[in-house]
Parts: sequence; structure tokens; C-alpha cells
Amino acid sequence: MAMHFGKRDSEQNAVLNSGQGVQRYGSGAQMATANGSGAAARTDASAAAASASTTPSGTGETGSKLIVGPNIKLKGVEITDCDTLFVEGLVEATMDSRVIQIAEQGAFKGTAEIDIAEIRGAFDGNLTVRQKLVIYATGKVTGKIRYGKVVIEEGGQLSGDIECAVGTAAAKGAAKPSMALAA
Repeated sequence: MAMHFGKRDSEQNAVLNSGQGVQRYGSGAQMATANGSGAAARTDASAAAASASTTPSGTGETGSKLIVGPNIKLKGVEITDCDTLFVEGLVEATMDSRVIQIAEQGAFKGTAEIDIAEIRGAFDGNLTVRQKLVIYATGKVTGKIRYGKVVIEEGGQLSGDIECAVGTAAAKGAAKPSMALAA
């Protein structure tokens, strides 16, 4: 089943994927949903190369994904049954998920309970990261933050009500507080 979302056909921002339950919202995005045995198809090879450089792949992600593309605003929603949320635009929502990845130009405002968070853009609100919070050099996280482990690259920003959640339900299995500064 192919779906087309967006304003301009000239901006092809789709993702090659062979998972299941892929959703993509973006400017001129062409979208194909794979059922686990097939793969999403795309005709623009240069867009595939560009997308591969902006779409994260370091977390070994599988399952259902929601990608909010550049210049897209998704407001006032509750995101459920989403394993991975990749934000290139603006999301104002409440969610409980496995992974959130915010691109440099992306922003998330609201409440999120996540296993792993990778922030290159902006997060503002209540963030509970059960396992690992990674803030890259361009990332800015503000609000009420709870984490199991945190890694902050030089230049990354973390401010607000911050607490290591070791010993709580948010960080089961963690032995002691863990904070690392990446060079």
C-alpha cells in the first residue's frame, strides 16, 4: 500500500526500510508499508542516499517506526505502539516508546517515557529515559529529566530538574549512577 503525504513532489524524503509498520510524515514523502517480508520502494536514488545519511541506524531498531519529516508539525497527540520515533520536524505529544531520535533540526515538546533517547535537536518537557540518554553536541534537553545513564557530547546542553533514576522503576538493573562526557 503506497501513501503520499506532503506539499511538494520535488522534495523526496522517504526511507528505504524492510521492517514492518513504517510511517513517514514529511514534505513530499512517498511512503510504502512493508509487511516484514517486503521492503519499501523508492525511485529516487539520490534521495535514498540523502535519507541514509540523516536516518539513524545505530540502535539496531526494528518494529514500528514513526518518522516526522522536516517542516512537519505534529501537535496535540498521544503516540502509542511506536517502537521508534524519529523527529526531523516539530512534535508536541505524549508518548511511551522504546527509542526516540531527534535530528538537529527536530524538536519534541511534551512528555516522553523512553528506553533510549538520542538527542541532536531540542527536547523540552518531561523526559524519563529508562536506559540511556545521549545528548549530542547540537542537542539541547530542558525540563524535568530522569535517566538511567547519560552521555553528553561537548557542546550538548542539559538543564532543568535533573535526576539519575537509579533504583527506581525508570532504571531497573542499573547498579549506580552513570554519567559520561563524550569528547
